[in-house]
Amino acid sequence: MALLIGAVLAICVGLFATGVGLDRDRAFYPTVTIVIASLYVLFAVMGESQHALLVELAMCASFVFAAVAGFRRSLWIVVAALAAHGAQDIVHLSLIDNPGVPVWWPAFCGAYDIVAALYLAWLIRRGHTLAAA
Repeated sequence: MALLIGAVLAICVGLFATGVGLDRDRAFYPTVTIVIASLYVLFAVMGESQHALLVELAMCASFVFAAVAGFRRSLWIVVAALAAHGAQDIVHLSLIDNPGVPVWWPAFCGAYDIVAALYLAWLIRRGHTLAAA
């Protein structure tokens, strides 16, 4: 169920953002990427794990870096970052012991990330959003 809800929510958010014009600005999807990446940091704080916090901060920093690079150079980098975060969600529990992460979160977030990446790629391909700065 978490997979379905994540995928449907990504489609709804994407269509809403396109419908009201929020994604006309190149900053929208890089910002989404940064927010998505920061949630595991929040879970580490909630789980009161200093080790998880340090690891999650390092992971978050890599996605923030990719989001900024994508904003400045090409939104295709943001597509790749969202897809990579979705892949990271799939293996997260086996890589990082973060007691604050809800059991359903990796599936939900992974589905959201992958669908958001596909939606952004579709927007770029149809010319709705300029890929390069």
